[in-house]
Amino acid sequence: MELTEEDVVEILRLIEESDFEFFRLRSGDLNLTVSKKGYVPAGFDGPASGAPVPAQAPPPQPAGEAPVPKPESGTGGAAGAQPAALPEAEARREGLTPITAPMVGTFYRAPEPGADPFVEVGGRVDADTTVGLVEVMKVFTSIPAGTAGTIAEVVAANAQFVQKGEVLYFIEPDGAP
Repeated sequence: MELTEEDVVEILRLIEESDFEFFRLRSGDLNLTVSKKGYVPAGFDGPASGAPVPAQAPPPQPAGEAPVPKPESGTGGAAGAQPAALPEAEARREGLTPITAPMVGTFYRAPEPGADPFVEVGGRVDADTTVGLVEVMKVFTSIPAGTAGTIAEVVAANAQFVQKGEVLYFIEPDGAP
C-alpha cells in the first residue's frame, strides 16, 4: 500500500479530530503508528528500542506564550530538535499577535506558484485580509489575519508542512504601543 503525503496529512487530521489516543496501520511494508500524549496501549510491540513513538504534534503552550518556530528547511517539514528561542527574539515578539495555522496541512504564502505572497513584513492588513492558504487533500483554506495591523514577522516558509496552531506570522495590532 503506497500512501501519499496528502493521505498521511488526512489520516493525521482525522486522528487529531477524533477521540482516539492511539492509531496503528499496518499493510505490507507500511507501518504507521500515531500516539497522542505519549499514550501506548498494553501489548504494543513498538520500535526495537522498546520506547514508544510519541506523536509529532507540538506541546500545548501556556496562554500568552508564542511557540518557538521550527527552523526552515528545504523540504519544509523535517522534524528535529528545536533550538531555544533567543531572548532578544522573544522580546521583539512581546506585544505582537500570532497568526496561526487553522489545521494541519501545507502552508502557502502565495495564491499560486510564482505569484507574489499575500503579505510581506511591513504590509498593512485588516482582520479579513487573506495572509495565506493551508492545503489538505487538494482543498485550500484561506487564512485571514484575524486582527488589523502590520505584519511584523513571517515565521513559516512557503510550502512548509504546518501543525494546527503553529505560528505562521506575527502581527503588530493597530493601537499597539
